[in-house]
Amino acid sequence: MPTDQFTPGVVAGRLSANEIANNFQDLHHPLNDHEALVAADRCYFCYDAPCATACPTTIDIPLFIRQIATGTAEAAARTIFAQNILGGMCARVCPTETLCEEVCVRETAEGKPVVIGQLQRYATDRLMAAGGHPIARAPETGKSVAIVGAGPAGLSAAHRLAMKGHSVTIYDARAKGGGLNEYGIAAYKAPGGFAQAELDWLLGIGGITLKHSQRLGDGVSLDSLQADHDAVFLGIGLAGVNALAVDGGDRDGVADAVDMIADLRQSADKTDIAVGRNVVVIGGGMTAVDAAVQSKLLGADTVTMAYRRDKAAMAASVFEQELATSKGVRIVYNAAPTAVTDDGVVFARTETKAGKLVETGEKFEIAADQVLKAIGQTLDGAPDILALEGRKIKVDEQGRTSVTGIWAGGDCASGGDDLTVTAVAEGRDAAEDIHASLTA
Repeated sequence: MPTDQFTPGVVAGRLSANEIANNFQDLHHPLNDHEALVAADRCYFCYDAPCATACPTTIDIPLFIRQIATGTAEAAARTIFAQNILGGMCARVCPTETLCEEVCVRETAEGKPVVIGQLQRYATDRLMAAGGHPIARAPETGKSVAIVGAGPAGLSAAHRLAMKGHSVTIYDARAKGGGLNEYGIAAYKAPGGFAQAELDWLLGIGGITLKHSQRLGDGVSLDSLQADHDAVFLGIGLAGVNALAVDGGDRDGVADAVDMIADLRQSADKTDIAVGRNVVVIGGGMTAVDAAVQSKLLGADTVTMAYRRDKAAMAASVFEQELATSKGVRIVYNAAPTAVTDDGVVFARTETKAGKLVETGEKFEIAADQVLKAIGQTLDGAPDILALEGRKIKVDEQGRTSVTGIWAGGDCASGGDDLTVTAVAEGRDAAEDIHASLTA
């Protein structure tokens, strides 16, 4: 089938650079000093605070908010960074509405939580802007650790190990470090090159060497890493993408949402990113929302997210779903794709019966000249010697794999949610166990 039959409206530069710049402004404006004080004053500073328990990195949230309330934002940032060295990015992208803010006492009592994420951003941005690095490095231990992957888990592990005095080398497959933070976050959530600025700031602790274009299994082997280093941590993420296994699922005009998001992140002004007039995004997670919203911001006339289950089962939070609809995205639930045609995507209507998803027999078609699939990512490039649990590297609570001397964390490892903040926690905790092993 000729491409132009399916993608007549997929073009770059549908909107002007100024229009796109306005559309892709920061999702949340940063708090000024007065707004931060007012927001901090709403905190009850709860003893045994549920917000801190809900945070995967166990930040002492009442303490850092009290520090903001007393005019010591830099101290608040140090409290945050002690637990989460990527607290700046997490403040921007964490689903706080389903973590700390969901269990906030103010949310329970009034339906309006303390804006914990925005306060965290206020504090971390203040300290990062001050220059220098707030955490001192311990004396050299003479030990060397290899980190594979410069994403949230790898960077968190690298920083904690460098802080302990170990020499760290990060091997990353891409031209830029940052992993998900650089390539996988919606452009409107972390604009202005923040991911690279945070990376440079993190490396300021010293003792970390970052090597680019170093892919495990292609020029870098696990055997060589084990020979050259005292320990290895794998934070390789989920580089593979599930195929759309329907008729026409591999035809021109069908693309991976993660590739579209990465292209947007690397584009100078986004006018070179092609978008259709009628876009269908298949999937129900955060990636699907990011792709759908950004398609609309690029100038698509209609954008439809189609998810095979009901709203309650959707991986994207209610906040993210409402964000999508507020930008003009239509969400269709209980719609399982069955074919991609010249005119769009054919779906089967579904329902859940006795706990199983079944088709009702009804079919319908949604017009599309561009289809973006966001139906899950898969582990790619894990060494065969490592045991798997399901489709991920099997690890214990300390992040230890089935092979002595090798740890793993983040999205590539079993257990936990596929969130930036969870990856940070797993990298940090694995680093603590690596340090204990190296100094025993």
